[in-house]
Amino acid sequence: MSSVESHQEQLSQSDPSPSPNSCSSFELIDMDAGSLYDPVSPHWFYCKIIDSKETWIPFNSEDSQQLEEAYDSGKNCNGRVVPTDGGRYDVHLGERMRYAVYWDEQASEVRRCTWFYKGDKDNKYVPYSESFSEVLEETYMLAVTLDEWKKKLESPNREIIILHNPKLMVHYQPIAGSDEWGSVPTEQGRPRTVKRGVENISVDIHCGEPLQIDHLVFVVHGIGPACDLRFRSIVQCVNDFRSVSLNLLQTHFKKAQENQQIGRVEFLPVNWHSPLHSTGVDVDLQRITLPSINRLRHFTNDTILDVFFYNSPTYCQTIVDTVASEMNRLYTLFLKRNPNFKGGVSIAGHSLGSLILFDILTNQKDSLGDIDSEKDSLNIVMGHGDTATLEEDLKKLQLSEFFNIFEKEKVDKEALALCTDKDLQEMGIPLGPRKKIMNYFKSRRDSQGITQAVIQSAPGVNFPRESEACSSTDDTRKDEYLDVSIGQVSVKYPRLIYKPEIFFAFGSPIGMFLTVRGLKRIDPNYKFPTCKGFFNIYHPFDPVAYRIEPMVVPGVEFEPMLIPHHKGRKRMHLELREGLTRMSMDLKNNLLGSLRMAWKSFTRAPYPALQTAETTEEAEVEAESGSEKASDGHPEASAAGDTAPMSISVGLLNGGRRIDHVLQEKPIESFNEYLFALQSHLCYWESEDTVLLVLKEIYQTQGVFLDQPLQ
Repeated sequence: MSSVESHQEQLSQSDPSPSPNSCSSFELIDMDAGSLYDPVSPHWFYCKIIDSKETWIPFNSEDSQQLEEAYDSGKNCNGRVVPTDGGRYDVHLGERMRYAVYWDEQASEVRRCTWFYKGDKDNKYVPYSESFSEVLEETYMLAVTLDEWKKKLESPNREIIILHNPKLMVHYQPIAGSDEWGSVPTEQGRPRTVKRGVENISVDIHCGEPLQIDHLVFVVHGIGPACDLRFRSIVQCVNDFRSVSLNLLQTHFKKAQENQQIGRVEFLPVNWHSPLHSTGVDVDLQRITLPSINRLRHFTNDTILDVFFYNSPTYCQTIVDTVASEMNRLYTLFLKRNPNFKGGVSIAGHSLGSLILFDILTNQKDSLGDIDSEKDSLNIVMGHGDTATLEEDLKKLQLSEFFNIFEKEKVDKEALALCTDKDLQEMGIPLGPRKKIMNYFKSRRDSQGITQAVIQSAPGVNFPRESEACSSTDDTRKDEYLDVSIGQVSVKYPRLIYKPEIFFAFGSPIGMFLTVRGLKRIDPNYKFPTCKGFFNIYHPFDPVAYRIEPMVVPGVEFEPMLIPHHKGRKRMHLELREGLTRMSMDLKNNLLGSLRMAWKSFTRAPYPALQTAETTEEAEVEAESGSEKASDGHPEASAAGDTAPMSISVGLLNGGRRIDHVLQEKPIESFNEYLFALQSHLCYWESEDTVLLVLKEIYQTQGVFLDQPLQ
């Protein structure tokens, strides 16, 4: 206390009163402060680097209270860890550092804040250090108690703070060179506003997240390190997705929250881009990359080439291993930190991430019994109508000289059908004979109907068929793969340690990739071995998105399910467009009918019997044409509340429910769909309609529904 008083006496000589002009920028408020001193209420902040600038962000009120209680507990803060942000971050109280739990992120500084000053370039307030805030608070307490103001303090970096009164406190920056002769800095320059307590600054402080977690969702990103037009990472985009979900829970599940039926849904990001590009492939690419248009080539290497990496056997294995192992690691860590969690798990993928998840789900095993069933089904396939021996088959292919090699390796006809090209190469079979053998057994599988007659005749077998899935692995063999010959890269797919309830695909190219791999149709009876639900969600202008349902029901044309607006009904411009289309069709039909009647009145036949027959025939033709035009005149997607599309059978991939769901474009997007094409592919992270559909489907599995069904 004495050091503060002596410091004030030292600076008392240079204490000019502020001019009226300068006071106008100090946010003067009527002086109504009482003489009683009230201790300041601290609030905890953390520092984050945003656009290369330090930004101090407040913890939510619940986390700040927990940190303050831990600080006031009287125990040694060293080694004290407080979970914050719903358990996604840990604050090491002694270090004053904040660490991410589930993903890699630079640690951020944490500060117990009581005093703030306004920054130079923006209106955001910056907290003083904890030690200097204590000095400011002591000075403020002394001024209030003794009613002696115009106190002057010098900060550690030689900046001047003057406490004129409880409502007017300013901060002066030193001018360069003013103290080179040891003189005391003066309060020249533009002053900054100083505020005491977080309640006196403009900052948004959220209430916090519900403690109860009802469901866990893993989110896998697409190509490249950036996930939206602001070049943000998957962690930042999932943070937005989670924030939107918390807001929608308060507005659309209010009754369930009031009755404490639900808590919240946790979304965790899964990053595979960084591990892929840390394998050294970037160095190899850099050596062969041309020096021209450097930025465009770097973008291509870092983003677009991820699609080609996934079609490479080497890097595809790295990607699927990374995604599966990361989801398993996150699931294990989540259960460790939330031992009372009883909810389910779902997965979501954006763009290429959805294809990765689709391939992983296709190659899962429901249980150990399914592996035996698949082995039995393979025996049935190879024994169905097949009486020729391996030696006879090799003789037909003019490859009899290799029979001794197969006999030495104890490879019979059934085992040879399971061999991949790599297996044959390791046995010393040249390239030409390998291709003959692989093509021969592929033709036999096609002719014997492995995907229809054989597999469907075996009840209870849940085997990914050639017309349904990309590939399947046999877990009974190590490092050997079953190639079902539809163009997918032959890799070993790891198993997930949980069974996902629902798979959400955002802006997904799954349909395109399956078609390019040679698939023409997905068997309606096929379903994922371990996942019951599948929703393909896309924006109508998304250039990367493709439909799935036409591959299940190729002979029927029908529109996707229209996702309702989160505020209900269709968007106004869509209803207006639909009404105008219907009106124009009615007007056109009425006009054509009037013209026909006028033409018939001029060309009326002389025989009444012939006229009646002709009129009846034309009326039938007109009715048929009118019905056809009416059916073709409404191109819009079917709303979620319509009953007609629900009667369409789209297979078991989503438990018999519709798979394709399309968002409603915004009014401004309808003016030029090409202009908003790229934005449409990256719009899902902040789309309330997308998030609400995800929440609705998740909570329906728990028997919890929206307060008011959307129409």
